[in-house]
Amino acid sequence: MKEILPDIHTWSCFSEQKGLDFNGLYIRSGREAVIVDPPQYGEEDLRQMEALGAPRAILLTNKDHVRRSAELAARFGVPIRIHEADAPLVNIPIGSVFRDGDVIEAGLRVIQVPDSKSPGETALLLGASNALIIGDALIGKPAGRLSLLPSPMIKDPEKARRGIRRLLEFPFDAVLVGDGSSILSGGKAALEAFLSTPPGTDGVA
Repeated sequence: MKEILPDIHTWSCFSEQKGLDFNGLYIRSGREAVIVDPPQYGEEDLRQMEALGAPRAILLTNKDHVRRSAELAARFGVPIRIHEADAPLVNIPIGSVFRDGDVIEAGLRVIQVPDSKSPGETALLLGASNALIIGDALIGKPAGRLSLLPSPMIKDPEKARRGIRRLLEFPFDAVLVGDGSSILSGGKAALEAFLSTPPGTDGVA
């Protein structure tokens, strides 16, 4: 793992199939820590997590980011949490659900992103770090830019873009993505740039 912002660590697993990194986050805010969307990890990653302290929960931004969450939940003895709309769509035990507008562990604010890849697609806002965590609503590809997942994963790109636009209502500078390259500064400008591109030119093949 590496620290990319104060008290925010990340590790990655490269997907040959997708041609980009799958990213996990370990976040500490105040006295609480959480792990978000954990992909495959190495022994050194695990040692660093244990040294930083056990998380309060494993948080999933959508049904497709289960990844290695069950392993880490068992290791640390903590619950897995996901949006209530995606909870019935996963095949692992869910400890509890969250809803749009909730403020959950580590002070993260839940922002549901409508008309995305799954009904419970969630962004997480960490105000203390001026950072927005995005699961599959957008990916960081190419580096420094934000893009939609390709069709057919996003069924209606027009509706998806309208859903993403609500993220501009919130204050943030960094955009930390589950897939691809995160943007550590200028993330809101990158989101505005994405939304200003003509529809049909922003997907990733």
